[in-house]
Amino acid sequence: MITFDQVTVHYDDAAEPALREVDLAIKEGELCLVVGHTGVGKSTLLGAVNGLVPHFTGGTLHGRVTVDGRDTATHPPRELADVVGVVGQDPIDGFVTDTVEEELAYAMEQLAIAPTVMRKRVEETLDLLGLADLRHRALHELSGGQQQRVAIGSVLTAHPRVLVLDEPTSALDPTAADEVLAAVTRLVHDLGVTVLMAEHRLERVVQYADRVVHLPGDGRVVHGAPAEILRSSSIAPPIVELARAADWHPLPLSIRDARRAAAPLRAALAGATPAPVRPAPAADRPELLTARGITVSYHGVPAVREVDLDLRSGEITALMGRNGSGKSSLLWALQGSGPRRAGSVRVTDAGTGSASDPHTLPAAHARRLVGLVPQTPADLLYLESVKQELDQADSESTRASEPSGARRILDRLAPGIDDQTHPRDLSEGQKLALVLAIQLAAAPWIVLLDEPTRGLDYRAKAELTRIVAALAEEGRSVVISTHDVEFVARTADRVVVMAEGDIVADGPTAEVIIASPVFAPQAAKILAPLPFLTVDQVSSALDAGDAPLPDGEDRT
Repeated sequence: MITFDQVTVHYDDAAEPALREVDLAIKEGELCLVVGHTGVGKSTLLGAVNGLVPHFTGGTLHGRVTVDGRDTATHPPRELADVVGVVGQDPIDGFVTDTVEEELAYAMEQLAIAPTVMRKRVEETLDLLGLADLRHRALHELSGGQQQRVAIGSVLTAHPRVLVLDEPTSALDPTAADEVLAAVTRLVHDLGVTVLMAEHRLERVVQYADRVVHLPGDGRVVHGAPAEILRSSSIAPPIVELARAADWHPLPLSIRDARRAAAPLRAALAGATPAPVRPAPAADRPELLTARGITVSYHGVPAVREVDLDLRSGEITALMGRNGSGKSSLLWALQGSGPRRAGSVRVTDAGTGSASDPHTLPAAHARRLVGLVPQTPADLLYLESVKQELDQADSESTRASEPSGARRILDRLAPGIDDQTHPRDLSEGQKLALVLAIQLAAAPWIVLLDEPTRGLDYRAKAELTRIVAALAEEGRSVVISTHDVEFVARTADRVVVMAEGDIVADGPTAEVIIASPVFAPQAAKILAPLPFLTVDQVSSALDAGDAPLPDGEDRT
C-alpha cells in the first residue's frame, strides 16, 4: 500500500538529511507506529506519504514514494486526497466548518461526490465513530476526544485507503484516548484501512501496533515487530522498561500480559517500601497562592464552580481530569488573564512578602508572580526567529545574573534548534519547549503549565521533570495540568482531580492515582496492589536488596 524506495529527504538549510535511504513497505490493513525522539524526522516521514514533503515543505526528495501505486513526486496532495487522509496534532487547526455533520461532509464536497452518496457516508461515519448524538453540535463545544474523532471522521468520509495520524492522543485524557484508539483499531480490523501513526505516548498505543517504525536520529529507519524493535530501542514505554528490568521474555506490550509475567516480581517486591519519587516538601512551607470561591462561566454555562485552592512553596501539583472538566479555565483564572465571575486570588511575592491579585496588576508585573504556558503555545510566539524570542525573554527576566538563561533551558528541553529558525516552522513539541523556556526564564513564583508534555518525547519529559523539580527547590510552586499519568507519577507531590468544574480529589500523588483505574500509571497497574508508581522505584528496590526474592532464590 505504501512503499519507500531508497528515499532521502534533504532540506536546504540542514547539514544532514532528515531521512536517509529509507526502504519501507507497509501492507494494506497494517497499523504502523512511528516512534523516535523529537526532531528525528517523524513528521517528514508522515508528510512524504501524501506529498506534503516536498511539495509544500520544500527540500529535495531522492528516491520514490508510492501510495496505492501513485508516485507522490508526480501526484501533489490534492491528487492523493481520495487515497490518503491526514489528521494533524491539533484537530481544531483542520476544521473548516461549524458543526459535526458539516465537517464530515466537507471533504466529499471538495471531491464532487454525489449528494446521495455523501449522505450515506456521513451516516456510516457517525455510527462508526460513535458521533451520531453529536451530529448537530458546534465543533468548538466538543471535548478534545470528540474533536479528535470528528477530525478522523472528516477524512474517513472520502474513503481513503491510508490514514496518517500525527499524535492523535497527545491532548486527550485517558478515557478519550481509549475512545480514539478503539475507533482507529476498528478501522484497521474491520475496514482494512492502513494506518501510519506517530505518537510519543507509547504506553497508550504500542499494544495496538502491528509494526513499529523507529527513527533512531541519523536519518535511517529501523522497522519490525513491536516486541523486537522495542527490546533494544532508545525510546520505550514504562511497560517495556519494566520488562527490561525484570528480563521478561517474551516482551509484554499490554497490561494484561505484563501482569501475567509479573507474579514473581510482585512477590519479590512485597516486602519493599518504594523510595519517594522526590524528597517530600517541608511541612511548614509557606503558602504562595490562596484562591477562594473561583467561579468561571462561558455564556452562562459554568466551567469552574466555587473552587478553593492553596498552593505552597516548593510543591509540585498535578491538575488532572477529563477533557472539559475546567482545568484550563481554572489556570487562566489563577493567572489573572482569564474570566472570573466570582472569587478571589492572592499571590505572595516570596521576595518582598507582599500579596496581590494578579488580575489587578500590569502584565509584566503579573508575569513575575504567575507564569502560564497555554495549551496552544504558539499563541505566545510573535517574533521572527527563535533567537529573537529567547533574547526578548532574557531581557524581561528577573535573573539578570543569568544571561542566555532561556537558551539554556531550551537546549535542555529540545536541543539542536537553530537560532534563526522561525518559531512557526518548529514542530509542536519544539514550539512547546520554546515557550516553556520563555516563561521559565522569568522565574515566576507560581508556574502554571497547561499540558506541557504534549508533543514531548520521554527524554524531553524527563528533562522537564528535572527543571520543574529545580523550580520547586527554589521555593516556587508549580501546577501542571496534564493527562500524562506517567509524567505525574514521576514528577508531582500532589494531585488535584477536577470533574465538571469541581475539585473531586486532592491529596498526595500515590494516594490519588493508585486508587484510580483511569489515572494509575503502567507500573502501578502491573504491580497492584503494591504501591509502586515508576520503574525507577522498582529498580531501586531490587538494586538495594530491599526486595527479597521468593522461595529463597538467589538475586544473581
